[in-house]
Amino acid sequence: MNDKISYALIHAAHSIESRFDEALADVNLSSPKFAALSVLAAENQPISLSELAERLTCVRSNVTQLVDRLEADGLVKRTDDPSDRRGVRAEVTKLGRERHAVGVKVVNRVHEEVAKQLSAVDRSVLKSALDSIQ
Repeated sequence: MNDKISYALIHAAHSIESRFDEALADVNLSSPKFAALSVLAAENQPISLSELAERLTCVRSNVTQLVDRLEADGLVKRTDDPSDRRGVRAEVTKLGRERHAVGVKVVNRVHEEVAKQLSAVDRSVLKSALDSIQ
């Protein structure tokens, strides 16, 4: 692959990531907080921190710190795991669901802005090219 193309892809990814970060910051969320809330909001019950870590593809210690911050913000609450007395589960609070819903709106707005910028590009070709890199 041409070096210029590789650098352009890296720059584009950073640019889009920055847009998400800025949009989420406007609603007092970070990308990791939004990702965790997305997993928790999709559940109808509390999930273990280990399961949350697995779904977020990160280590348990990072999830523990992330849940600490979410709990301090009132977005998540911890509960005891009834099947493991040493275990802890996390569940999204009402405020967490509300904040997540607002986060979804700003994230979707960024998706739409990026899609507009790519409107002249053949999306199926672009997606195929990007998928082949993974």
